[in-house]
Amino acid sequence: MTFEKTPSGTRGSKIPSFAVPVMKFMSGLMIKQSRRSGKAAGMDALVLNTVGAKTGQSRQTLLGRFPDGEDAWLIVASAGGTVTNPAWYHNIAAHPDQVRAEINGRTFRVTPVQLAGPERAAAWQRIITAQPRYAGYEKKTDRELPVIRLTAAQ
Repeated sequence: MTFEKTPSGTRGSKIPSFAVPVMKFMSGLMIKQSRRSGKAAGMDALVLNTVGAKTGQSRQTLLGRFPDGEDAWLIVASAGGTVTNPAWYHNIAAHPDQVRAEINGRTFRVTPVQLAGPERAAAWQRIITAQPRYAGYEKKTDRELPVIRLTAAQ
């Protein structure tokens, strides 16, 4: 997969460094809960397993998911509207062949593709219709929020 690296913005929320340990702790709890229910923050969720772009270590991230056909889902690199793309986005770009998804207790390899142009625009409309909070994330920053399609690998 080739990523057209979406650049950072010039404005957007920033995560204070003192909040990072708390966020990591809470993320671990939310991942455990999501593995049981398939949900997080009132929406369908998946656990994205990537390999760190810089560290090479295994990373897990809980994300909202949106159906996109049979065995395909959309995820958004919103990071809540922060000025920069989330780390998992860079991890996928660095190691696209090592991405796995966990959905409802099932883990499988996925092929990630970053959407662009009219395909991204159509997917974005479906996402913000299903979860209007994503439109709020878009308003917080001036970067284009990357939309990634994950397709179960054969």
